[in-house]
Amino acid sequence: MIENFANPIDTQNKISSPQEAFMKFQCRARQMIMRDNLGRPDDSITPNIYLKGNAEPITKIITLMHKLPEYAALSELMHIARKTNDPSQRRDQAVKLLSASYYQKHREFTDVLTATFAPNSNLAETLISEGRCRLLFDAYSHKFESTFAVNKLERSEFLFRSTVMHNQLFNPNLHPETIILSFSPGWEEN
Repeated sequence: MIENFANPIDTQNKISSPQEAFMKFQCRARQMIMRDNLGRPDDSITPNIYLKGNAEPITKIITLMHKLPEYAALSELMHIARKTNDPSQRRDQAVKLLSASYYQKHREFTDVLTATFAPNSNLAETLISEGRCRLLFDAYSHKFESTFAVNKLERSEFLFRSTVMHNQLFNPNLHPETIILSFSPGWEEN
C-alpha cells in the first residue's frame, strides 16, 4: 500500500498535516538509515527531481535534514570531525550519534532540506535558474511529492554550515567550493 501524504493519518489515528506527516516520515527513515544501513542513503532521502513541464525525473539527489538552530548539534558534529582524521572513525562516531536519539523529535527539525552539488554543476545552475522543482520521495510504502523552492545558500548561513559539518563526517573529500542548495517545501501550494 502506498500512503499518499495528501491525507496522512498518524499513529494515534488523528489526521496530521502533510508537513507533520512528512517530517515524521523523514525522521524515522533517517533513523533507520543510521541504525540499519550505517548511514548509507536510500530512496527515502534521495528523491527524484522533476522540473516544470517534465513528466520524467531528471535525476535523484541526496537530501539532508537539519535541526532547528536551537536544537542543533553542530558542536557535537564539529567535535567528531576534529577528533580524528580517520574517515572510518568519523563515520562510525557520526552513525553512533545520529542513530541514538538524534531523529526522535520531528518538531526539532526544519522542513527545509539541503543538498550538495559539485562546483560548476550544470544541475545546480538549472535548479537555481528555475527556482522551483518537484521532489518525489518514494520508499518504505510511503510516497510524498511536493513543490520546493530552490535557493543557493551562502557560507554565512546556518544551513550551509550544518550541511558542511554533516558532510565532513560522511564525505571527507567534499570540495571546498561545493554548491549547497536549499529546498523549501511549498505546503500551501500542494
